[in-house]
Amino acid sequence: MLPASNFETYYNPIDSLELIFAKKSAEFERRNINEVVVEIEGKWNNMLLFFAWEEHLKCLHFSCLMNINVDISDLSKVFELLAMVNENLWLGHFSYWSEHKMPIFKHSIILQAQEESFEEKLNQIIEIAVNECEHMYPVFNAVITQHITPQQALFPISGILQ
Repeated sequence: MLPASNFETYYNPIDSLELIFAKKSAEFERRNINEVVVEIEGKWNNMLLFFAWEEHLKCLHFSCLMNINVDISDLSKVFELLAMVNENLWLGHFSYWSEHKMPIFKHSIILQAQEESFEEKLNQIIEIAVNECEHMYPVFNAVITQHITPQQALFPISGILQ
């Protein structure tokens, strides 16, 4: 770990992310000095992991794009589902990326110069995000492609009991 005085000048967590993904033999693309993108194989579909470092804020932004194309004109059910899902999340949130018409999981962390076990923290964040996306993929897919209501998709058994 570099001394705190050198943190602002030299530290870039994107370098650490490259090391993490190299250890996992994952293919990644370093788009520029402050961005890296990784495609990983998911249980349901491949996911794109996007990391961006904002130097001035000392903030690392992370996004996990779920490959479910939203081709419906009425997005009210998607936004209703997002609100319901986000109510129960402790870390990060789901959003809708209008440019790509897909659901996305987002999280940001502020990094301190004296940050300990940073690589471990990054691995935990990646694992949590991928697990959340894997868990929610069938729910988003049901609402988006099968036109099931968010309530039915999230609580299928309660719908049977009514």
